[in-house]
Amino acid sequence: MSAHILGWSLTLAQVLLAFAMGLAAVRFARGPRAQDRVIGLDTFYVNAMLMLVTIGIRSGVTLYFEAALIIGMLGFVSTVALSKFLMRGEVIE
Repeated sequence: MSAHILGWSLTLAQVLLAFAMGLAAVRFARGPRAQDRVIGLDTFYVNAMLMLVTIGIRSGVTLYFEAALIIGMLGFVSTVALSKFLMRGEVIE
């Protein structure tokens, strides 16, 4: 019974994360300002990271968790760099 509930929960989470990734991609593509595009990209990478975690839980392969960690680190650095570029016009001072 518990494995059945976990399976349905993971399926629902993956469907909702895919929907959220689609909405973030629309915001990234159609954002009227650069700040909206950065927020869309930030939301997209967080949802992609969570999608990898749910796939890792479903399959039991630890490689997905490591890939999610790398996506999280690279996404954070890219968000900081893009934000700094939008505020000052340069990334490295």
